[in-house]
Amino acid sequence: MIRKILVPVRGDGKGDNVLAHAAALAHRHNAHIDVSHCRPKPEDLLPFGIPIPSFMKAQMLEQVSSIADMEEEGLKQELEALAAKLNLSYDQTSGKSASVSFSEEAGRQVDVIKRRGRLVDVIAVAKPDVDRNLGTNTLKAALFHSGRPVLMCPDPKGPISTLGANVAIAWNGSAEAARALGQSMPVIRHADTVSVLTNGSDAGPGTTIEDVQDYLSAHGISANIVQFETVISVAESLLKQAAQLDADTLVMGAYGDSHERETLFGGNTQHIVDHSEMAVLFSH
Repeated sequence: MIRKILVPVRGDGKGDNVLAHAAALAHRHNAHIDVSHCRPKPEDLLPFGIPIPSFMKAQMLEQVSSIADMEEEGLKQELEALAAKLNLSYDQTSGKSASVSFSEEAGRQVDVIKRRGRLVDVIAVAKPDVDRNLGTNTLKAALFHSGRPVLMCPDPKGPISTLGANVAIAWNGSAEAARALGQSMPVIRHADTVSVLTNGSDAGPGTTIEDVQDYLSAHGISANIVQFETVISVAESLLKQAAQLDADTLVMGAYGDSHERETLFGGNTQHIVDHSEMAVLFSH
């Protein structure tokens, strides 16, 4: 069961979309969403290496804090309005309906994610925006430093009515795929349709796609086995097959190779991060 979802925000314009995805998942599980605003420390915004008189430094710190307070208040008001639009109970946690609350954290967003992300069920983040150089470090921090599954939320083509209803699981027998399967079981159990996608190759010693089906069956989950043909790349074929199944969520392991290697030389995970138009629940 999903009970707590973390949505880290920092005023970059991506928060509304991520919250909409988190709300769709929260409604399916009566979960609570913790929207955590990552507020920079005033001293971190001062010019580095430039001597500043103490009286001027005090004035600058006061001004920066005042601006941050105004931004925080504005975000709270925006969240209240958006919560009503998404049918989320604001600042209430009953466990009987989807809800949301706002919290303020001082420091870098990656550090906030490391600290708050380890005791939640899912961390929801925006799909990285390569053109604006936004979101890469956020996704990386959530994946590599929380130990929790990470929901990557792409820009939607329309309203997000449901999430986790039609789930596709990418399976290649790797440790990352096994971890993704295990960590995503609360989502998979509540899905209406579950499909396990494979191209026939297997990185694990002796595991078969039938073994995966048996494992899911032991948990009371009926899963369809879908074998796809790799035409150009595994990742591209995987996305195409998931789209043909009308999956709203793709579950997969992330970065079997290092993040740096995949970023430089390409890899299946990086292709999914760059090109997926559906929500992806990653585990590393």
